Amino acid sequence: MSDLAYYIPLGGGQDGVERFESTSLTVSTWAETMQHGSPPSALLVRALERCGHRPNTRLTRVVIEILGPIPISDIEVRSWIDRPGKRVELVVAELWTKGPDGVSRAVARGTGWRMQTVDTTAVVHTADSPLAPLSETHEIDMSGPFLGSGFVSSLDWRWLAEIGGPGPGQVWLRPNAVLVEGESLTPIERLFAVVDVSNGVGAKIHPNEWTYLNTDLTVHLFRVPSGEWIGLSSETSYGPDGVGMCSGVIYDEIGAVGRINQTVQVRAR
Repeated sequence: MSDLAYYIPLGGGQDGVERFESTSLTVSTWAETMQHGSPPSALLVRALERCGHRPNTRLTRVVIEILGPIPISDIEVRSWIDRPGKRVELVVAELWTKGPDGVSRAVARGTGWRMQTVDTTAVVHTADSPLAPLSETHEIDMSGPFLGSGFVSSLDWRWLAEIGGPGPGQVWLRPNAVLVEGESLTPIERLFAVVDVSNGVGAKIHPNEWTYLNTDLTVHLFRVPSGEWIGLSSETSYGPDGVGMCSGVIYDEIGAVGRINQTVQVRAR
């Protein structure tokens, strides 16, 4: 198991509440004082998977709402089942931390539909074509003021398309750290540990000149990913009034597993 972790467990409080120390590997591309969206998203998914878990069920759609800058500090995770059900249920998790005024507040929220699973192998179909394999990738210099440290440096990047080139950005990724110290990543945690970079993979504008922070991400999964590598094929569209939208397809080495969408706030530096 990796010696690197995004979070260190600090124990729990009442039922449905856990506490974690955030490590330097969570640091954002945009500011050293806040976390990148991927580690908190994965931590929320960890809570969604564990909250009232039952055999033969899994997350099928997850929405992450980033409610404000997530500081590099101790974090409390709260989770509960909002809408119980045998076949379909809605699970909610929130990240809480203290603000500059010392008052605790929610900084991110995740909601997940969890469905009962049955055998449908007889009708398996994948709409999106497979992503080109790892054997066709190349490495890009990821050093620099926005790429060389913090969360971005914790990933293994293997590119299929040039950053900012025509068409969607395409990359294979895997985290070199575990989510929580002492634990192994589940397949869906692994996916969420990387997919928030989609708006960067699909960017058509340069981070030296523009910021493009996402306020949310929505992921639909029709299949649980397998293996260490997660692939992304993403492209961002920009409107005339400071708002963008990133859309992408998510892959494992077998083929597509789902899709991701993000709302992006675009600002000139």
